[in-house]
Amino acid sequence: MVEVGETKSLFEITCETLKRAYVKYNAYIPWYIMTSRENNDDTVKFFEANNYFGYPKEYVAFFKQGELPMIREDGKILLETKSMVREAADGHGGIFEAMNKNDIVKDMKNRGIEWIFIGGIDNILLNVVDPLFIGMAKDAGVKAASKTIVKANPAEKVGVFCKRNGRPSVIEYSEISEEMANLRDENGELLYGESHILCNLFNIDALELIGHEKLPYHAAHKKSNYIAEDGSEFVPEAPNAYKFEAFIFDAFSKVEDMLLLRSLREHEFAPIKNKEGVDSPETAVALYKAHWNI
Repeated sequence: MVEVGETKSLFEITCETLKRAYVKYNAYIPWYIMTSRENNDDTVKFFEANNYFGYPKEYVAFFKQGELPMIREDGKILLETKSMVREAADGHGGIFEAMNKNDIVKDMKNRGIEWIFIGGIDNILLNVVDPLFIGMAKDAGVKAASKTIVKANPAEKVGVFCKRNGRPSVIEYSEISEEMANLRDENGELLYGESHILCNLFNIDALELIGHEKLPYHAAHKKSNYIAEDGSEFVPEAPNAYKFEAFIFDAFSKVEDMLLLRSLREHEFAPIKNKEGVDSPETAVALYKAHWNI
């Protein structure tokens, strides 16, 4: 619901892409939005208050992400209240299980949907409707595809594509060694330089298959309030707990092969991750305006 640039929310910017697709192809594309327990009601109310940004309500569906318990650094489970365990969203990789549990895949099948694009709402250049991308995936005979951009430098905080045990995979930036990050090929390009930017395409069959399998969890060190043994609320000043997240790219190993389509950063990737500096609203809006010649 964050507003960027000319007072447009991230949801509205994505919706504009869908409305442009309707004008071009004379077809409304169903829009499935994964929310969380904490923000679902506010998100639905936001859409209702804004009349779904002029998009037909029957083509918009919301479903909640799963959650997992959080633990302290000493391994004890955190409490949200005296009688409730503190839980946190289970990462964007939880989307597959959440779609199956909430009958989203069933709804897609009923609508005759064959290909599903999954992207992050914080990327204001997210191209959610790309026939070329779908056509290339179909032509290659694969069940999954992903857009990439060339890594800006070895230290950029993005996951990179690789093959692991003969299957497509991604090494997260927090898990790659400095030595591997700096390796270059015979042309001088980074050996691990194809960045995963959360622009993924899945065939409905692959989506259903992955939804019935468990993905591995990655630990993230976070700050979290909790109820202490004496009943008081503990408010940390530094990271004090771990949450567990599944990453969407761990699903790539469930397919035999996938297509990678290298894209231009200035056309596909303007993320908002920080309040200021790199990947901030300021940098994202500048890329957005340059792309659309605003």
